[in-house]
Amino acid sequence: MKGIHIKLICGFFAVLFLLWAGTAAAQEAPRLSLDMAESAGPQQVSTVLQIMMLLTVLSMAPAILLMTTSFIRIVVVLSFLRQAMGTQQMPPNQIIIGLSMFLTFFIMSPVFTQINETALQPYLNEQMGEKDALQMAANPIREFMFGQVREADLQLMTQLAKQDPPKNRAEISTLTLIPAFMLSELKRAFQIGFMIFVPFLVIDMITASVLMTMGMLMLPPIIISLPFKILLFVLVDGWNLIVGSLMQGFY
Repeated sequence: MKGIHIKLICGFFAVLFLLWAGTAAAQEAPRLSLDMAESAGPQQVSTVLQIMMLLTVLSMAPAILLMTTSFIRIVVVLSFLRQAMGTQQMPPNQIIIGLSMFLTFFIMSPVFTQINETALQPYLNEQMGEKDALQMAANPIREFMFGQVREADLQLMTQLAKQDPPKNRAEISTLTLIPAFMLSELKRAFQIGFMIFVPFLVIDMITASVLMTMGMLMLPPIIISLPFKILLFVLVDGWNLIVGSLMQGFY
């Protein structure tokens, strides 16, 4: 099942890349060729190694982007919701991941727009170099993560890295910020998951008590409580409440 998730995510980013490439009709695509000929010197070998490292980083880019956005909290909360309702594989994993990704794009659209305006377009127009473009692209993402990360998680990662306490945000490295942000998102997701479990747990307890009173001990309570949990979720407009609460937590 994990392999399906990875293939779905990689395939989605591939479709987005093809759509972006289709809009650049006026530009000619560069040609890339690989061969096994002998190198002319150490400098050429170094260039090949750099290309291999670049391809490795690009293969990890989707995971890096998802781990620095709102995707973590959304997908964990939706998974908790499915488990709390006891609907097994409904909605399917593909729908949960797809909904999480589109909600992530919606939430992160201001950040992506800022990256496009301050880093990507100036770099494509040859107005800045690669290092400056990467720095400008990292700033909006860092600001987003700083807005969601907990101070306790930042202190933990700083101590584990054996670094001096930072005086300001600029002294906190991105490698320290990302795991701290992920820990903060996981904690908030588990807190929301606990709140989601409570009403459904009450229904399960009431159903089990009624069945014990009637002497129907051999009948699993989940079979009886599942329709009532679905009915409760529909009556309170659960999807609207869950998605609305998740998105308001990022603003």
